[in-house]
Amino acid sequence: MEKIIKIGTRDSELALWQANKVRDGLEKLGCRTEIVPVKSDGDIILDKPLYELGITGIFTKTLDVAMIQGKIDVAVHSMKDVPTALPKGIVQAAVLQRADTADILVHKGDLSFLEHSGTIATGSLRRKAQWLHRYPGHTVENLRGNINTRMRKLQDNDWQGAIFAAAGLERISPFAGTDLNPEHRTPLEWMVPAPAQGAMVAVALEKDTYSQSCLSKLNHRETEICTYIERQFLRVLEGGCTAPIGALATIAGDTVSLTGILLSPDGRQKLSVKKEKSLNNYHDLGSICALEILDRGGKEIMKHIKSHQPGPGPNGKAPAKT
Repeated sequence: MEKIIKIGTRDSELALWQANKVRDGLEKLGCRTEIVPVKSDGDIILDKPLYELGITGIFTKTLDVAMIQGKIDVAVHSMKDVPTALPKGIVQAAVLQRADTADILVHKGDLSFLEHSGTIATGSLRRKAQWLHRYPGHTVENLRGNINTRMRKLQDNDWQGAIFAAAGLERISPFAGTDLNPEHRTPLEWMVPAPAQGAMVAVALEKDTYSQSCLSKLNHRETEICTYIERQFLRVLEGGCTAPIGALATIAGDTVSLTGILLSPDGRQKLSVKKEKSLNNYHDLGSICALEILDRGGKEIMKHIKSHQPGPGPNGKAPAKT
């Protein structure tokens, strides 16, 4: 008798949507499944930005432990939250087809503040740095919580706007309040997304060949290639610390291209790169772009960031990613 695949997920609405997306795909393949919600520290600690929590993989650690302990067979994550190095014994089993990669400014109707002074909110160091680079006279406030919570905070404060991932808004809108599908939305086409933004990944134990075999049928090859390149760019650049890094790979015909950026946290310094390669020779594209950034001044930016970031906490973990 085939086993029931226990799918672990954070218990936020968005995370549950993602887990159910994987469950539906597996069920259509004839696999038996069960959703197992697991509370994570990242959903509990809301008074600090992610990059100040001092724990690597804040949204994935709890599920990793549950999987190693045998409580779940599969974990489903927003891929941008997953550390570039998976824990020993856990492997990437499927990357689902990517949704919209864009960042969205949700505002209160009047965009005239963009030409003057203004205040927007985000909990992302990457978004903050890019915003301040483009609008150096603005103020950026910290904003944490699930999408519903962040929308309420936007309405309750005198901020002009807040930045959200388009994919998150699209996924949660069908079963949430109408305020999650606001009319006042402006795509930030100039903002480079986080590596793997808009993609979902399912991981399993390396020894669990049954779950891996089932999940492999859900894998979207183009998304897998693009997120591999983006995460390679991130891994080579960051060197174990958190920094404002953006990356987006795209495929057109037989060519894959990568746009990557590194900024100082205050947005004053920005280094960017764009390169392309043949689709049959993409494996080092992320690394090549990252090394060019480092050679053009990125080493100095990263050195400065590392010297100003909190060191490992009492559990020996490095600072969290954003």
